[in-house]
Amino acid sequence: MEPIESNNTFVSDTSTGDNYSKGWNLIFTTFIELLVVTLVYAVIQIPSNGLQFRSEGFHGFHGFEWYLVPIVLLAIGYGIFISGPIGYSVQWVFLKAVRREKIEIKDMFAVFDRNYWNAVIAGLVTTVIIIIGLLMLIVPGIIFACRLAFVPFLVIDQKMEALDALKASWAMTKGHGWTVFFMGLLAFFIIIAGLIVLIFGVLISAMWISAAFAILYHSVYLKQGIPATNGDYVEKVE
Repeated sequence: MEPIESNNTFVSDTSTGDNYSKGWNLIFTTFIELLVVTLVYAVIQIPSNGLQFRSEGFHGFHGFEWYLVPIVLLAIGYGIFISGPIGYSVQWVFLKAVRREKIEIKDMFAVFDRNYWNAVIAGLVTTVIIIIGLLMLIVPGIIFACRLAFVPFLVIDQKMEALDALKASWAMTKGHGWTVFFMGLLAFFIIIAGLIVLIFGVLISAMWISAAFAILYHSVYLKQGIPATNGDYVEKVE
């Protein structure tokens, strides 16, 4: 387990307020790089969002516009195989910023070299688990979403297999579930505030939220390590 970096000002006490406070400071230390990565990722997501734009064509069984089926399937496939995995890499970029490592724009595509298929599987399985949980009176879905919040970091940073990443995230977030929940709740209001000042505000909001979650993961990692499936701890993958 990596020792705690007492000289790293971006290691938090894992509380919601401290994560967001340090996250706000973080985005201005490497502002241009993080802004470009966030902007490029927003553009990458446009095809997926655009392909689903006409989903309002569903008006019940008799009113369903069948020509939308391939468009919706294409959008889902794009999210699973392209924008979703790249999103994992984007979170890794923010983690690198937390660690004060050099950031390059190409890092946001690192998933294709580091652990692509596990990112695809992890993203798909996590989504299915959360959806099933939401169908079970909503609360289980929220719990699953909170406890699996570290999966992207574990898949890309630690190069874990998908199921191992899910198990490790569940173990790491034990005792931090409420923190993740309140961070997610606060993120909703941060995005709303960002929308008020249009595109630039949304980008800043997205950067702030990503930074806060990267700080939480890194801080928990430094304090307790990463549980392995055999009960030991895994070493950080370079």
